[in-house]
Amino acid sequence: MPDIYTAIKSDHDDHRALLERIGKTEGASEERKEAWREFYYEVKSHAAAEEETFYSKLISKTWGQDAARHSVHEHQQLDDLMEELNEMDMSSPGWLQKFKTLEHDYLHHVDEEEDEVFARAKEEIPQDEIEGYGDRFLKRKEEERKLVDEKVEDSLED
Repeated sequence: MPDIYTAIKSDHDDHRALLERIGKTEGASEERKEAWREFYYEVKSHAAAEEETFYSKLISKTWGQDAARHSVHEHQQLDDLMEELNEMDMSSPGWLQKFKTLEHDYLHHVDEEEDEVFARAKEEIPQDEIEGYGDRFLKRKEEERKLVDEKVEDSLED
């Protein structure tokens, strides 16, 4: 079973590939729609699971509170961009422009997480204290995947 860092990094790698795939598509093609849908559901379920497992652990450490808050804030900003993209016509130039913003912000977020947050967490959180968190993350992500539409609907009602 993967540790939490490997599980999250593996998702990030999948997300990077999806971003690249979306960037190579044109207009409202089926390929773009399919890749976008996969990215959307993957990132939404990933972010929720990450917050509930990994970031909840970071918040329990004094030094990790700011890092966790910063990352959760970035998750919200990325989520807002994704919702805006969902409302736009994929064939419009504006969609691609906003997608490029999302891509840039997302890559910045995951690079920062992998390079800075993971490094500090590995130094400060003993392995035995975070044992099993990779499995918890993957299980929670699977559960969150089923809740994406419901959560979007709830947020639209607010």
